[in-house]
Amino acid sequence: MTATTDPLVSTEWLAAHIGDANVRVVDATFKMPGVLPLPKEDYLAAHIPGAVFFDVDAVSDHSSPLPHMFPSADQFGRDVGALGIGNGDTVVLYDAGGWVASARVWWMFLAFGHKDVRILNGGLKKWVAEGHKTESGQVTPKPATFKATYDARRVRSMQQMIDNVASRAEQVIDARANERYQGKVPEPRAGLRSGHIPGSLSLPYNLLFDAATGTMKSLDELKAAFLGAGVKLDAPIATSCGSGVSAAVLTLALYRLGIENAALYDGSWTEWGAANGPPIATGPA
Repeated sequence: MTATTDPLVSTEWLAAHIGDANVRVVDATFKMPGVLPLPKEDYLAAHIPGAVFFDVDAVSDHSSPLPHMFPSADQFGRDVGALGIGNGDTVVLYDAGGWVASARVWWMFLAFGHKDVRILNGGLKKWVAEGHKTESGQVTPKPATFKATYDARRVRSMQQMIDNVASRAEQVIDARANERYQGKVPEPRAGLRSGHIPGSLSLPYNLLFDAATGTMKSLDELKAAFLGAGVKLDAPIATSCGSGVSAAVLTLALYRLGIENAALYDGSWTEWGAANGPPIATGPA
C-alpha cells in the first residue's frame, strides 16, 4: 500500500492540501435513526473548513422501502454535482464519529466510477485534537458536473446473496456486533429477526480501528483480524452489516490489504432479517 493507492490520508496531508483547487472535503457523518443530535446538526455546529455535508439517507433510492439503498447513477451524479464535486476532483471524506458512513460514501464513489476518493484517517476527532480549525454553518458550493457510471460488481443484491448461501462462491463477513450476529440481542431496527446469514463470518467493524484516536489499525493488525475471524484473504468476499453502512469499513480494510474487488451487500440485515426474509442462522460461526 503506497501513498497513491492507500484510500486513507492523514490530517497532515489534508492540512497541507485543503486549499488546493481540486480538493473537495466532505462530511459524511451518519447515525442510527433516533440518535440525536442529527448528523446535519453536528455538521452545522462544527466542520472542517469548506466541507460540504453528504446525507447518506438523501443520496439514496427513495423508491425503496429499505434505508439508504444505492441510488441510480443519474441521481448520484446530480446529488454529488450539487455538492460542488466534479469528476476531476480529489474527494476527501471524513466522519465526526467512528468509521461508519465515511467508508460507505467512499465505496459509493468507487461504485459510481470515481477513483480519486480518500478518507481522512482519524476523522474530525483527530483533526480537532491536533488543533486544526473548524467552522460552523452551511457551506453552499458552486454546482459542478459529475458523470457517474455504476459498477454493479461492487454491490450485491439479496438474490445474489441467497444464491451464494447455496454455492458458497463468496465468503460473507458480517460487520455487526457479535451479539447481534449470534442473535443474542434484539436488532436496533424494529421488526427484524435476530441472527445472521447462514455461513457468514463475524468481524465487528469497530475492531478495525483505534477507538481512542479514531485511526484505522495497521495493515498487520487488519490482516490478523480477518484471519482470526476465519476469512481466507485469497478467496472472494462480500461484506454485510445492519443496513449497508458499517460493512464498508470491512470493505475499506480489505481494500487497504490489496483486496480491491470485495463486494458489499447493500440491503444487508435490514433486508435479510425482515420477518418474511430468507432463512437465518444463530449462534457462533
